[in-house]
Amino acid sequence: MPDAARHSPHEGKPRLKILIGADTFWPEINGAASFIARLAAGLVERGHDVHVAAPSFSNTKLGARTEEHEGQRMTVHRIYSWRWYPHPWLRFSLPWRIKQNSAKILDLIEPDVVHFQSHVIIGRGLTIEGAKRGIRLIGTNHVMPENLLEYTAILPPFLKPKAIQMAWNAAARSFGRAERVTTPTERAAEYLEAHTSVKNVLAISCGLDTGQYVPNMDLDKPNLIVFLGRMVVEKNIDKLLRAFATLDPALDARLELVGGGDQENALKALASSLGVSARVKFTSYVDESYLRKALQRAKVFAMPSTAELQSISTMEAMASGLPIVGADAMALPHLIHDGENGYLFEPGNVAELAEKLTKVLTLPNDELLAFKQESVRIVQMHDIQRTLDTFESLYRGEPVSAGVGSPAKSKTPR
Repeated sequence: MPDAARHSPHEGKPRLKILIGADTFWPEINGAASFIARLAAGLVERGHDVHVAAPSFSNTKLGARTEEHEGQRMTVHRIYSWRWYPHPWLRFSLPWRIKQNSAKILDLIEPDVVHFQSHVIIGRGLTIEGAKRGIRLIGTNHVMPENLLEYTAILPPFLKPKAIQMAWNAAARSFGRAERVTTPTERAAEYLEAHTSVKNVLAISCGLDTGQYVPNMDLDKPNLIVFLGRMVVEKNIDKLLRAFATLDPALDARLELVGGGDQENALKALASSLGVSARVKFTSYVDESYLRKALQRAKVFAMPSTAELQSISTMEAMASGLPIVGADAMALPHLIHDGENGYLFEPGNVAELAEKLTKVLTLPNDELLAFKQESVRIVQMHDIQRTLDTFESLYRGEPVSAGVGSPAKSKTPR
């Protein structure tokens, strides 16, 4: 058995048959899909029989297939799906067939536990049918309905508040069927509890295999700012571009935007209108190797998003030894300890974002090194093995303390 299993507190316990319900999964590129792949692969490595129920990536039902993710082979049950065209990549399983599809998958697998990753469609079907069969249900929320509604082009603005409330009501029903409910951070747990009737939500970090990242402690890098993530509205990349355009030319700063999405062309046009196109690099979608090299090149990582329930890309930057400048919103204060491994800025405040970027780019070497070391120290608390240990305990019905899988947010008062 692999080292991860030998050193696990679950060593010697029976192998589990686990079904993970994923409304978003490869080839879709987003934080939830990455977490699901990493979780499933880690569980396979520990010797469990892991299945994933996910939308098909074409307008056909592909059924049970063996797929490789994160270096591990697992069974993925691809359910007939349609593309949601207002969104740049999202596919969804058909709501009116999901109970039937869920029942077939559950009866085929007979899992010990179902771990569903959202309440939307597959999660709803698996919880309804799983509850009928007495299967242990564990839920994790990665979704903010407010973000999804950005892509409901046919919905008039005056109806959106009602639609958001309906979405939260649906979340309460699905998560209400679960034995335990988790989110990646304490802030995200508080957010879910505030908008639904779900209580005692556990904060369990999505985790990162920190051993796969090499912290670069070089203090003589050029002034390169890197952003990594999807180019979508809620990431507020336009604010980063506007802040970058105001930086002192004497800094000779460059900006690299790593990722793709529906806002890419609009952001390129904005960069041109601001007169910074020559100093901004748009990479579109890249592979893992390019991503890691970009983080190695950078001097500072910027995350202006106001919708991060955790931010895996920020954790990747921290594991690479980067100081972080990010919005003081949602879960980012859990990762960015203001004045210790980077700086927080008021969400949407372009002038303050530029100020905080300038502070990092002009730090004396001893302070810069301290920031880099602190990023590495903080991210170690999010190691994937800790996350796997915690979810294994939940799958077995063992007691888990609140906050065991996710460190507390920044201790700096705001």
